[in-house]
Amino acid sequence: MDFKLKKITTDLNSFEIFNIFKDFKEVIFLESQRDFSTMGRYCFIGINPYKTFRYKNGVCTVNGEDIKEDCFLYLDKIFKANKFENNSDLPFIAGGIGYFSYDLGKDIEDLPNKSIEDVVIPNCYFNFYDNIIIYDNVTKSCHVTALGKLKDSDCSIVDIENLIKRGHKLESEDYSDLKYKIDEFKSNFQRDEYINAVSKVRSYIESGDIYITNLTQRYEKETLKKPFDIYKTLRTINPAPFAAYMNLDGFDIVSSSPERFLKVYNNVVETRPIKGTRPRGENKEDDLKFKNELINSEKDKSELLMIVDLERNDLSKVCSAGSVKVTELFKLEEYSTVFHLVSTVVGDIKEKYSSIDLIKAAFPGGSITGAPKIRSMEIIDEIEKVNRNIYTGAIGYIGFDGNVDLNIVIRTILLKDNKAYFGVGGGITYESEEVMEYDETLDKAKALMKALS
Repeated sequence: MDFKLKKITTDLNSFEIFNIFKDFKEVIFLESQRDFSTMGRYCFIGINPYKTFRYKNGVCTVNGEDIKEDCFLYLDKIFKANKFENNSDLPFIAGGIGYFSYDLGKDIEDLPNKSIEDVVIPNCYFNFYDNIIIYDNVTKSCHVTALGKLKDSDCSIVDIENLIKRGHKLESEDYSDLKYKIDEFKSNFQRDEYINAVSKVRSYIESGDIYITNLTQRYEKETLKKPFDIYKTLRTINPAPFAAYMNLDGFDIVSSSPERFLKVYNNVVETRPIKGTRPRGENKEDDLKFKNELINSEKDKSELLMIVDLERNDLSKVCSAGSVKVTELFKLEEYSTVFHLVSTVVGDIKEKYSSIDLIKAAFPGGSITGAPKIRSMEIIDEIEKVNRNIYTGAIGYIGFDGNVDLNIVIRTILLKDNKAYFGVGGGITYESEEVMEYDETLDKAKALMKALS
């Protein structure tokens, strides 16, 4: 491997750099726009894939060749065969960027499949890039990597550097007046149906099947808007620490997720489940009222505690005894349309386990399934009617050095065949009020609907 890493000089920000490469085949942009000191310090642009990995229905497709193999086993082979020591201060310099769809969880556990797959994409999709552009939001510095797989490393870095030099600053755009009509969006639930579904989940809780389950409604809308334009709008009106733009084979993904699923750095793992939501107000007084309401809500704190316990259990499958700890509990975070409660759980991965082992042990994230996880997933499949697909899966990178950063796929739009699809949901407990739960999904949908308006 002819690996090269070069720091380049530019006054462009990460989005302006991405604007140069947005039309490259299979380009993926992982963008962090907030919380730079704690979560979103780095942005990554993957260009020039030398290996493509897809998985669907028991078949891995690698550079177009089909291989019958377990998804996680084959990915683990790829990463172990390319084990790579990272001697830089950067968290990700070589590896794969892509996604795991929620429905991949049905391959991990023996689950029924009653829901309809009406939008077909791979259940796992990772590209391994010859070149990665890394932008540091704190130092405003830019690095370019090259593996020499497709082109001489020095030549490919020079080519990228020259393109960046020809780039330009972008004017900021004002989307504050964006309006949308909710009746332009078709849901898999009518309002009364969703309310009845919440009641059904509560009956499962009453009978002892579960403690909490995440219930989702999925919206769809026909659109001729370009995916890049949708992303440009969404990132402006709803800046997020774990955003992504993915230009893939036959479809695009536009994400402004606030939630981290898993981060691994030097064998220390972190997960940050979100539970508890209130809308933003019309003014500072309203905001303060909703903040206090969320911070003092025993129902929302109970909800988050149940998921923290589940995440501790998932991490304990691959972490050293006694290393799994809750370092943050009930932290309030502000976003453009909502407030959230967030916790942080960390642990030390045992030497015998890989990052892929960790992902498999914890997938899908407990905050978007419920507890107990398997029974919650069975109920989700029964009630929601359609496959979740990419929604509530995970997007991010996995490094050849073992470092990982994956989001939970929420506040995310899948674009395929001139249609846009996105899910919005919330955790249902016995204390849930049906109408409030429905209204919460609409609060979470606002930014996505505006971006598609």
